[in-house]
Formats: sequence, structure tokens, C-alpha cells
Amino acid sequence: MRKLALVALAFITIVACKNNTKTEKKSVTKEEKPNEKSTKKTILDKGCYEYNSNDNTIKMEITEVNENVTGNLNIAYAEKDANQGTFVGNLNDDKLFGTYTFNAEGKESSREIAFLVKGNQLIEGFGELNDNGTKFKDVNTIKYNSSIHLTKVDCNQ
Repeated sequence: MRKLALVALAFITIVACKNNTKTEKKSVTKEEKPNEKSTKKTILDKGCYEYNSNDNTIKMEITEVNENVTGNLNIAYAEKDANQGTFVGNLNDDKLFGTYTFNAEGKESSREIAFLVKGNQLIEGFGELNDNGTKFKDVNTIKYNSSIHLTKVDCNQ
């Protein structure tokens, strides 16, 4: 009878140890998930960005910053027809790449554009385009040294 009690006690102890190990693993996994989400932060904020110099105006209102970045983009260069359209793109580190779709001279057109996100500014990038003038040949060769800096402003201005 004493041997049976010792065997039962040993069995209960082994089962109890296995349950504790499983509980510990679950709690570690639950703790890691919130940390992963909290480290994902974007350097780009929703809102309005504007460039205005010598009768050249660019206004971009970023309305969504998730997997995609979307917004409205209006470009008015001096002595040229103004373009109003939409922007849909992606943020890759500090580079914002996307497609600007707009109406010009009665036709819908689109072209690829790029910005460097630096503080509260979007710096327009320039590079060699394909034969149609709608896409960059190589996004890795885009230069962000232009004088066109869109600065974050109050959207109600």
C-alpha cells in the first residue's frame, strides 16, 4: 500500500511539473506580441504638406498612413496648367514612393513620384524616367537634393 502511495505521489509530481512548463511558455509568448506591435512606428504623419515659391505651389494632404499611404496632391507650376489628383504609395524606411494620378488637358494621367521624409518635411526626389516619363528607371538612383521641400502645415490655412 505504501508503494502504491509513493507511485501515485511521483505521478502527480511529474504531471504538475509538466503543466507548469506549459504555462510558462504561454506567458512568454503573450508578452512578446505586444512588444512587436509597439516597435512599429511610422515617421510620416497624416496632415498637410506644402511648398510655395515663385508662383509654384505643391499641396499634399496625406489622409491615410497604414500599409499604403494615400492622399490628395495638387500641383500648380507658374505658367502651366494646374493638376489635381490623388497619391497612393508606400513608405519604405524614410522614402515615400507612389503614383500620382491626375487629370491634365482632359485626360487622366499618372506618374511615379518619390519623397524623402525628413522631420516635418517631404523632399521631392528626381531621377531618370522611362521613355513614357511615367516611372523611374531605377529608384535607387533617385536624388533628394532638390529645392522642393513640402513642409507640414495646418490643413485649415
